Amino acid sequence: MFSEIAGSLPPVLADFMPGAPIGDRAAWDAVSDDMRFAVIRDAEAALGQPWSVIKASDYRECSLNGNRSRFEALYFSRRRMLNDLVLAELLEANGRFIDAIVDGVFLICEESGWQLPAHNAYARGGQRLALPDTEQPVVDLFAAETGALLATVAALMKDRLDQVSPQVAARIEREIRVRVLSPYLDRHFWWMGNGTERMNNWTAWITQNVLLSAFALKTEQHLRRQVVEKALFSLDAFIKDYAEDGACEEGVVYYRHAALCMAGAMTILDTVAPASMTPLWTAPKVRSMAEYIVNMHVAGRRYFNFGDSAAIVEPCTVREYLFGKAVGSDVLAAFAARDRMSSEHKHLPEEWNLWYRVQELLVTPAAGGEPKPAGDAFYPGIGLFVARDDCFALAVKGGNNGESHNHNDVGSLTVYKDGQPFLIDIGVETYTAKTFSPERYDIWAMQSGFHNLPTFGGVGQAAGADFSARNVQAEFAEKQAQISLDITSAYPAEARVQSYRRTVTLRRGQEIEVVDIHEGELPAVLSLMTCVEPIIDGAIHFDGLGRIDLDGAGEIEVDAIDIDDARLRLSWPSRIYRLRIPFAGTCLKLRIV
Repeated sequence: MFSEIAGSLPPVLADFMPGAPIGDRAAWDAVSDDMRFAVIRDAEAALGQPWSVIKASDYRECSLNGNRSRFEALYFSRRRMLNDLVLAELLEANGRFIDAIVDGVFLICEESGWQLPAHNAYARGGQRLALPDTEQPVVDLFAAETGALLATVAALMKDRLDQVSPQVAARIEREIRVRVLSPYLDRHFWWMGNGTERMNNWTAWITQNVLLSAFALKTEQHLRRQVVEKALFSLDAFIKDYAEDGACEEGVVYYRHAALCMAGAMTILDTVAPASMTPLWTAPKVRSMAEYIVNMHVAGRRYFNFGDSAAIVEPCTVREYLFGKAVGSDVLAAFAARDRMSSEHKHLPEEWNLWYRVQELLVTPAAGGEPKPAGDAFYPGIGLFVARDDCFALAVKGGNNGESHNHNDVGSLTVYKDGQPFLIDIGVETYTAKTFSPERYDIWAMQSGFHNLPTFGGVGQAAGADFSARNVQAEFAEKQAQISLDITSAYPAEARVQSYRRTVTLRRGQEIEVVDIHEGELPAVLSLMTCVEPIIDGAIHFDGLGRIDLDGAGEIEVDAIDIDDARLRLSWPSRIYRLRIPFAGTCLKLRIV
């Protein structure tokens, strides 16, 4: 798909300018007053803050106790501060922030490694080294992000940096070549793609930022051609794992690091090799990938989530709008433009990618009509079913337990009523070293027993692509939508389950019915997750929300789960609940009203 254009590349690959350079005063003077005020306010605050100090012991902490977040707070604060200062200088262009910008650039250039400690390995799942090897840099997500950040600084501000010293831009270029471009060309990292090996968001995300690093700098033509050819190969390795329906198996949060970064890479390629991406922008698969986020939307900032995605997602930005325009999707463009307007922080103060922030300031989405409400959708590639009426929004996940960022949750359902969470997918806690280790499924949030699924004698689903849904059937009609799937194969032999079929029906304007029929040798107990305290009185009542009527249930138990993890608290209150509903026989029916 992508590699097909390699033979038709122009003889000279052009530069890529990630925005308007500081000398383009017309562009920067046109930034709205509210955005200008917010950016300069943040930069002035940054001037009064010390730069974070990063010690070797901070880097080692991940290998010693698994904690990632403390080092990452130090690491990302430098990059966000540099972003704030650069954007303010681009807006003002009077030199007020230059000294601090140079300080930030040199601090980052003098870090021993740009890769995160959690990613400091040379092979997928390989040994994670406690400290970076300065002679063998690792190109991970954030080494590439750092290269893109500094390349953007150099491209937009080189003239002003040269007034301080030509060594500033020279240092940026030298470090990017040593830490990103040379290792990118000289060695194979797993995320680059290798035959049928499955890729994930890393492939598109890193490829975009390597392209930006190579083309925002004044690199030589032979290097540019090598980078492009390798990037095209990686983009093919990335997109091959998407079905024609365009669904992101990693969930809606990773859409922005996956399909949306692929779009960023395509934008760069389309600039350096004009019109090279024209056939791909119009490809149905690429358009479906673009519109996925619209179909996952529920209400406000709430989205259907599964795997490591959160239920509450930041508003769209100019990036989604531009993706919609590029693929000819009025649906995505209108959705993104309206969603962006709901953001209180359009200048993206928490974003570490400077290119994204520059786009946010310089591009104003065209006001369009009211976006078309999302409707029903079925993504057979991952077995994802979405159905709606004026009251309910329902999602059921089929697929398999070998998908990227998976939670062993084949067959789980999520229900919203009037835009409010009813039956929930809790998502993932703050990442630690354990999150992406052989102990991943020891974490409670990764287990099927903490999703809307059954266990058998306490045995839940198992990890791996072989543990999957079978015989998935989805139907949509005017009065109802229904999915039926066999999830027997999602459980290991020790669950001793002989059959389990789940049928979920949305009767539009009335109710959702769940019918679970099973045969097995161990007691079956259905878990239901909710963030509203349930009241058990024959039925299960949720104050101000609705109720669940039951047929075929034994005595229900309710577990209160206190939520103190910062990442989970972005989506949920301080306490959520798990209902454990034993089967009284072989069939359990739920009626959600």
